[in-house]
Amino acid sequence: MNVRFDLDPAVTPELHDGLCELWTEVSDAGGAVGFVPPVTREDIRPDLLRKLTALAEGRERLLVGRDEAGRVVATAYLAPSPHRLMKHWIWVYTVMVHPSLQGQGIGRQLMAAVAEAARTFDGVTAIRLTCRGGTGARRFYEACGYKEVGRVPGAIKVADGDFRDDITLWLELG
Repeated sequence: MNVRFDLDPAVTPELHDGLCELWTEVSDAGGAVGFVPPVTREDIRPDLLRKLTALAEGRERLLVGRDEAGRVVATAYLAPSPHRLMKHWIWVYTVMVHPSLQGQGIGRQLMAAVAEAARTFDGVTAIRLTCRGGTGARRFYEACGYKEVGRVPGAIKVADGDFRDDITLWLELG
């Protein structure tokens, strides 16, 4: 599958709807992107609006992957570290690939595009992200070159009695 990645696309109604649909489908498929299934577009919408506000205010940037038909199939949000002594790295949030495309290399393409996008931030030499334990995401990120640098056991509660580790990963940009 050919996916085109764009950094800082114009936020149109079509993009808004595509982002909301992708986030809903990824969440319902069990993706660790802030929700536990089942979810609806209305469940996702407030978080999406917060993301779009952060984009509009310049606090985050959006990387979008679209298929040949222009459908949103992958995303990642990039944000500079807010701390004055940590301006040399960025955060990456809400990394998603459409469930029907997982296992086809789109995730690796997305993370390569994230690294390229990170290089557009002035003075940035590394990327930091977190993932939920028990999902296989850590192995995926490690296969993309990230290293686990921290873990908070049981920091994420996905259900009564189901606590997952919050894992921090780091990638030095070469």
